[in-house]
Amino acid sequence: MAASETNSDAEALALSALVWTLGDTARANRLLDLTGLNPSELRERAGDPSLLAATLGFLESYEPDLIACADALGVKPTELVAARATLEHV
Repeated sequence: MAASETNSDAEALALSALVWTLGDTARANRLLDLTGLNPSELRERAGDPSLLAATLGFLESYEPDLIACADALGVKPTELVAARATLEHV
C-alpha cells in the first residue's frame, strides 16, 4: 500500500472516530477541554492530521472509549492506534 493511501485511510478512520467522539456531549466537551479548541475551531481543523491524531490519542487515553469507538466503527482498537501513529508522521 502506498504511503499516500495509508495516510488517506488513517485520516478517514480518524475522521470517523472524531464524529463518533462528538456524538456524545460529555465526551465531546472533554475533547474540547483537553485540546483547548472551541467548536468552531474544531470544525475548521477537522481534516488536520495533527488534530485527528490528537483525537485518536484522546480515545487511547481512556480504554473504554477506545474499545467502544472501535466497536462502533467495526475495526479493531489496534487499527485506531495504528492510524494515530500514521497521522503523527504525516
